[in-house]
Amino acid sequence: MMAEKVTSLEVARLAGVSQSAVSRVFTPGASASKKTAEKVRRAAEELGYRPNQLARAMITGKTRLIGLVVAYLDNQFYPIALERLSRALQLQGYHVLIFMAENSTDGVAEMIDELLSYQVAAIVTASVAMSNDLTTRCENAGIPVVMFNRGQDDPRLSAVTSDNIAGGRSVAHFLAAGGHTRIAHIAGWQGASTGIDRARGFVDGLTERGLKPVAVLDGMFDRDTAAGHARALFSGADRPEAVFVGNDHMALAVMDTLRFELGLRIPDDVSVVGYDDVPNAAWPTYDLTTIRQPVNRMVEATVDALIGRIDGDNEPRRIQIPGALIQRGSARKPKGFTT
Repeated sequence: MMAEKVTSLEVARLAGVSQSAVSRVFTPGASASKKTAEKVRRAAEELGYRPNQLARAMITGKTRLIGLVVAYLDNQFYPIALERLSRALQLQGYHVLIFMAENSTDGVAEMIDELLSYQVAAIVTASVAMSNDLTTRCENAGIPVVMFNRGQDDPRLSAVTSDNIAGGRSVAHFLAAGGHTRIAHIAGWQGASTGIDRARGFVDGLTERGLKPVAVLDGMFDRDTAAGHARALFSGADRPEAVFVGNDHMALAVMDTLRFELGLRIPDDVSVVGYDDVPNAAWPTYDLTTIRQPVNRMVEATVDALIGRIDGDNEPRRIQIPGALIQRGSARKPKGFTT
């Protein structure tokens, strides 16, 4: 018998249960006794039955699908975070549809349109922004949206980030405590909350230590852009003594430029600090001092916020989770420094 021709009614007859019992066994979160579940699964295996989740979604108007929209995966932080997020949602009985969007309003709008056609239960956006129109359309469709590693000034949206302002401030205090006075910042994209907040915290932290940055340049979260800024900043005699780079993806490019193009020693000639603590940061080649994004806690908070919204909690959550400064060999280490 072909598996696609087997119906839940046939499984019910063989198992000696009702058709609704078969449905409950194959519905995540539904209630069915252990004895019933065993009989149904044994009958289903014998007949080669597989539940048609798409057909069920068309009937009920509900799916166990979560739409995940991401703009780029060049930064190692995102593949790691998205893998853990997908696994965590699967443990909750959901399946993830990942869509790659251009980091633009039109690109995100196109992806959201497609996700709505799949009748997803909710949407997670990672490294992308939501326009007011998109947020309204999702709200009208009853589709909750949670932003991951990006915040936005819209009370309808839930957002989970690290505490980027506190992280930037911590880096400023660390570099000042190390005796640096000429400190530059190659920031993350200033069109994104993460880049803005890290830069804000950093500048505020320097102000608290009686210092000002010698330069704040937008690195656009792009390796080539960050490397170009490093060449411009460190080619002259009055170069900075230290640089805070808005994420590790850029910081590793900056370190390569300083060492292999400009012949500078790290940290003897210049201290470098990043943000994220991606796996490459701990490699002996880089040994990068950085702020660790608490990815496991961020994923847990995102899943909790998402499930809460799906279950009817209409109160959006704004969650900021502190990240630790990880001291390695790329920056001068102040004695007795604590964040």
